[in-house]
Amino acid sequence: CHLNDANWCGAFLELLKGLCCRLKVDDVISLPLSTCVLRSKFSVSHYWDDCRRYHVTVIQYVGELMRYLCNAPKRDNDRDHRVRIAIGNGMRTEVWKEFLNRFGPIKIYEIYGATEGTAGFINYAGKIGAVGRTNFFIKKLFNYQFVQYDVDSNQPMRDEKGLCITVPTGEVGLMVVKISETIPFEGYAGDYRNTEKKILHNVLKKGDCYFNTGDLLREDHEGFIYFHDRVGDTFRWKGENVATTEVEMTLVALDIIEEANVYGVPVPGHEGKIGMAAIRLKDGCPFDGKKLFIHTKDHLPSYAIPRFIRIQEKLEITGTFKLCKTHLLRDGFNPATISDPLFFLDDSEKNYIPMTEEIYCSILEKKRKL
Repeated sequence: CHLNDANWCGAFLELLKGLCCRLKVDDVISLPLSTCVLRSKFSVSHYWDDCRRYHVTVIQYVGELMRYLCNAPKRDNDRDHRVRIAIGNGMRTEVWKEFLNRFGPIKIYEIYGATEGTAGFINYAGKIGAVGRTNFFIKKLFNYQFVQYDVDSNQPMRDEKGLCITVPTGEVGLMVVKISETIPFEGYAGDYRNTEKKILHNVLKKGDCYFNTGDLLREDHEGFIYFHDRVGDTFRWKGENVATTEVEMTLVALDIIEEANVYGVPVPGHEGKIGMAAIRLKDGCPFDGKKLFIHTKDHLPSYAIPRFIRIQEKLEITGTFKLCKTHLLRDGFNPATISDPLFFLDDSEKNYIPMTEEIYCSILEKKRKL
């Protein structure tokens, strides 16, 4: 390329910004001499005290960690710290805003990627809600695409030629990355079956191979990338796709709910899966079915509103603070097998009422409209 060409220079600078985090000179110089502070167990109450004690300037986060910090009781010294940068993944938009408002103008670098993944992004521009930003060079380097996905069959949608269908800019699609000599997919050691599950064939043309990220994302007209949901978490109800993360964000916005884990459960005689949520209430807050009914009606489309609510004292999470859904999916909504308080959305009463065996049987017998 001709470096004197303004267009090439501008594109080259965008590449540098995309591959680097635009760190200051002093950041780079201090890296070889930096000290890493580790705690044996994450503590909300001691987190900022530890940052102040050890003069921490950069913090790392995963999953729901930032939301835990935002939900802690406010203190007068919340902004009294030396933290300048936070880097990690899994921060929700509303938590992002609250974190900045409460703890000060910290530069947040949200990233997207996976250990076995073949591509990744970083939001170096600080755009709230984005997991990264792309440009011409990154697109050429990774050769990724967003394709239409059918959540019912858990497969990408294909045209009459058997090829995948790309989505237009701004729409949600399954992210796939072309496998090549420069961007290979090594697979899982000793696990050929699961390795093959991550490879899509005949994506844009016959014979090609793409890595299936298993994530639904979208790209806006400015090149910012936004995470939508995992394909296993998104479910379909009444002909519409329901993103569990969006419903969870809506539920935790209600002042009585501390945490929410949303998932879809099958209903005999009905297509798709119906929404259900396991929630943990805030300390001292009783469950208010009418209040939750009004909140969901005001902020969610009818097909996305959870029909069943399961109240738990503690939501199970993984080592990276991700919510577990396996046992919840297995339990379904049968009150005979669930010991936790269980509620059903009754439109006629405009309330979440206690789930009973009578209601359960009426649903199975299709006597109650869902």
